[in-house]
Amino acid sequence: MNAGSPEETRQAGRDLAKKLRLGDTVALFGDLGAGKTTFTQGIFEGLGIKENATSPSFVIINEYKIPVRAQYFAPLLYHIDLYRLDEITQIEDLGIGDLINDNAITVIEWAEKMGGLLPEGCVKIYFETVGENEREIKIFKK
Repeated sequence: MNAGSPEETRQAGRDLAKKLRLGDTVALFGDLGAGKTTFTQGIFEGLGIKENATSPSFVIINEYKIPVRAQYFAPLLYHIDLYRLDEITQIEDLGIGDLINDNAITVIEWAEKMGGLLPEGCVKIYFETVGENEREIKIFKK
């Protein structure tokens, strides 16, 4: 799919959010400025998360409650940004595998840095800048 504006990129994230279930991991691949965080903002909107999705480049992992009705606990969304990490051991030390569970949705920016640590069956999304104001988004679902 092509996204010619940030709003179209956010809409693609909102559309995906409708299909996500607890336990899903969304792996985002692409260059700096390709639309990963904008897409994640759409996922937040689609899930009803009111906080603004900003890239957690310095804190690496942010946790948000997904609003739900008629449940005793609020499931979580983990937003992970691996941009500043260069070594696979740094990623292993974060314990991301412990965050990927049936009570959460996990969104990982710069997922290419995880290599073989990405869970099987995750949704992989590739972002490519194809023009000054145009991105190509390729979604590979489980």
